[in-house]
Amino acid sequence: MNNKTKKLIVTALCITLGVVLPQAFHFIPNAGQVILPMHIPVLLCGLLCGPIWGMVCGLFTPLLSSFITGMPMPAFLPNMMAELLVYGLVAGVIYKLVKTKYEIANIYISLISAMILGRVVYGVLNALIFSVGKYSLSIWVTSLFVTAIPGIIIQLVFIPAIVFALKKAGFSKNEL
Repeated sequence: MNNKTKKLIVTALCITLGVVLPQAFHFIPNAGQVILPMHIPVLLCGLLCGPIWGMVCGLFTPLLSSFITGMPMPAFLPNMMAELLVYGLVAGVIYKLVKTKYEIANIYISLISAMILGRVVYGVLNALIFSVGKYSLSIWVTSLFVTAIPGIIIQLVFIPAIVFALKKAGFSKNEL
């Protein structure tokens, strides 16, 4: 199997996880905003497959999820697509560019950069296009940082662990 085929398969798997994983948390009120289950596979895809595939995953995961499950709702879909597109793109770009002595540092720098830039894009789009006059800095901080603290912690704990487990199992970004 060639490199492009492997990336396509991993991206398809991440998109599938991005549709299925939020449904597993559906019983928890506001799980999407609190736990951020759709974000995990997109960030993983960017780290594992690179920026282009991460961007594809970030674009299509919320779109397919919306068509299949109705979540995210159409009003939130464009913002979510932009945010997750940036997550996948930035995670992949930074992970390719950053080369410290410590792999864990490379992962965390990539992950945190993607998480911050994705949230900035989400906030800017809300302020300038989708919620003009109804969106403020306090709403942005509350909705994308304070409410999302459990999801952010989950991402910071589990994504590096998953990347390391995959590497230990012989799956490396060099194969992809």
